[in-house]
Amino acid sequence: MIKIHPVTNRVLYLGTEIALRFVDLSGADLGWADLREANLSGTDLRKANLVGSDLRGSNLRGTDLRKANLVGSDLRETYLGWVNLFGANLTGAKLY
Repeated sequence: MIKIHPVTNRVLYLGTEIALRFVDLSGADLGWADLREANLSGTDLRKANLVGSDLRGSNLRGTDLRKANLVGSDLRETYLGWVNLFGANLTGAKLY
């Protein structure tokens, strides 16, 4: 189930049954989204706004996160194999 904020139109919750594999979300505003356990493998998230997003337990295998803004995001227990983080901002991100 995808929940969208009624005023800002931001993704609030993606749900574990949702898989957005190999989707182009470059430049998308996913700030403060609940993306726990989401399958985002192979997704293009270049320059995406993921500020404060909860990505715990997500699958980001092969995801392109070049120049993405991950400030304050929660990446604990997230699979990050083959992820491109060149130029990504991870300030304050929880990695463990």
